[in-house]
Amino acid sequence: MQRVRNGIYTAAGPSDLRWVRYVSLPVVILLWQIACMTTDVDSALVPSPVDVALSLWHALQDGSLIADVLWSVSRVVVGYFLGAVMGILVGLITARYALMREAILPILQALRPIPPIAIVPLTILWFGLTEWSKYFLIAWGVFFVVWVATFMGVQRIDALLLRAAQSLGVPEHKMMREVLFPGALPYIAVGLRTSVTIAFYSLVAAEVAGAFAGIAYRVSVSHQNMQTGLMIGALLVLGLVSAVADKLFEFVIKRIIFWK
Repeated sequence: MQRVRNGIYTAAGPSDLRWVRYVSLPVVILLWQIACMTTDVDSALVPSPVDVALSLWHALQDGSLIADVLWSVSRVVVGYFLGAVMGILVGLITARYALMREAILPILQALRPIPPIAIVPLTILWFGLTEWSKYFLIAWGVFFVVWVATFMGVQRIDALLLRAAQSLGVPEHKMMREVLFPGALPYIAVGLRTSVTIAFYSLVAAEVAGAFAGIAYRVSVSHQNMQTGLMIGALLVLGLVSAVADKLFEFVIKRIIFWK
């Protein structure tokens, strides 16, 4: 797309195409509704947007939707916090101390490819069907992302900065708190933001494996009961909550890391 400015054709900027983001989703929903109305697709398999909206409205009226969202968000918050804190601490330690790096790195590299869904049976054996099993699965997914980001961030700190701090006699505990952590913070922020989405991925595994409330639990139950409208609606709510969490994190982190 081009526009004329002072007699010269120039490429359209982002502001010229901003309207597309506001139109694309309504257009998709409209086409979806038209397809459901004009074809012989079984509504039990592919419900229309109206059916999905009605299912969500009924769930909102009986309180189940609000309860599911609150349960899921609380699990993500606790699991995310535990995984992020451990990821930052282990990342700082393994990047700073060669002995710890050589001892721990092979173990972490062996465990990192294992997705949360693969350890669901083991988690149930360890924690049962308690909330701690959900926290553990979410923390598992978050930990490795934050650990890698922290490790890489520390590794990329200017060596001259570290030597200057050492020559000034900065104690080791202050080196961690006042040099390594702030220096790696932009990388840590990237890992933390990425792990927000990972936390919601892990939430699905956590709630499908023995929860009694939650958005992913509602998806599983509605599938068993052939409530396709509610199932699709719950999936959309899960995506919306995840997107809102990501935007909130971006909003906060831009004000914390002002030098990024």
